[in-house]
Amino acid sequence: MKIAVDVMGTDYGPKELVLGAVNAVIEYGCETVLVGDEKIIRELLVKYGADKNPKITIHHASEVIAMDEHPAIAVKSKKDASIVVAAGLLRNKECDALVSSGSTGAAVASALFCVGRIRGVERPAIATPIPSLKGTTVVLDSGAKVDAKPDHMVQSAIMGTVYAEKILKISQPKVGLLNIGEEETKGNEQALATYPLLKDTRTINFIGNVEGRDINKGTVDVVVCDGFVGNVVLKFGEGLAKAIMTLIKEAIMNGGILAKLGGLLIKPALKGLKKRLDPAEYGGALLLGIRAPFIICHGSSKAKAITNAIHVAMDFAEQDVVSIIKDKIAESKEMRN
Repeated sequence: MKIAVDVMGTDYGPKELVLGAVNAVIEYGCETVLVGDEKIIRELLVKYGADKNPKITIHHASEVIAMDEHPAIAVKSKKDASIVVAAGLLRNKECDALVSSGSTGAAVASALFCVGRIRGVERPAIATPIPSLKGTTVVLDSGAKVDAKPDHMVQSAIMGTVYAEKILKISQPKVGLLNIGEEETKGNEQALATYPLLKDTRTINFIGNVEGRDINKGTVDVVVCDGFVGNVVLKFGEGLAKAIMTLIKEAIMNGGILAKLGGLLIKPALKGLKKRLDPAEYGGALLLGIRAPFIICHGSSKAKAITNAIHVAMDFAEQDVVSIIKDKIAESKEMRN
């Protein structure tokens, strides 16, 4: 198993990605190809004592796509950008999967232009796992494309079902359409047009409309929405989790001696809660609908998140999710015809 890691264009620079890749090699025994500025990467490998590790190689890329650049234009004009070069390695099957925490737009554009879509998939979608009271709920699309047609959302439901079955190990995952109410007549034009299509799709276990609170309650396993709504839900959830942990800490520190003593007693439990809510524990989000495993991480990802993302990439490749999605999309089209 060989994983390409685009180490450039992130909030913390290459140091966290290189360290995360080094840790993944040690922990999971995979091979990694670090794509980016060779001089910087080599210096970091020396710093981490991994410069002579035979499972770590460097593929030089002289350019970087910044977060504020137009994704499609940058991907087409910067042929030697790290994400473009990494996507080329994936396309040519020199690597089994790709992990990137640079510009999401550039990652999606590189995936489309360099790797290509699975036959029959009209629009790729980012599938993001979110912790719930019963385990994990996957939300998609969470940012690959801000708008979506009803047919695109049906395909997201199919791909999300495969993700839940193969990666999250959920049998017959329940699929819901994110809406402002549970009734079939609720929602905007997009939701009203999508509902009957999902209801008629036999390859998924559609349970109807779900509301935002259902994501964390665990009443649904796969939540379908467009990329604009999905990204807002994702960022709100992450911000809320951090705010809750901060408020708990402040309440303990400002609550006097008894509160502090109580805080010491529940400290192990709070650490467990923090770990469960930490996005780094889930690694990255899967870009589904592309012809090879492609993982997108936060731009602020640190080493721990990158290590976990590489593990997710390995699982994605080993479970052959791409082929299963291809078969399910083809099966769904045949049934509709």
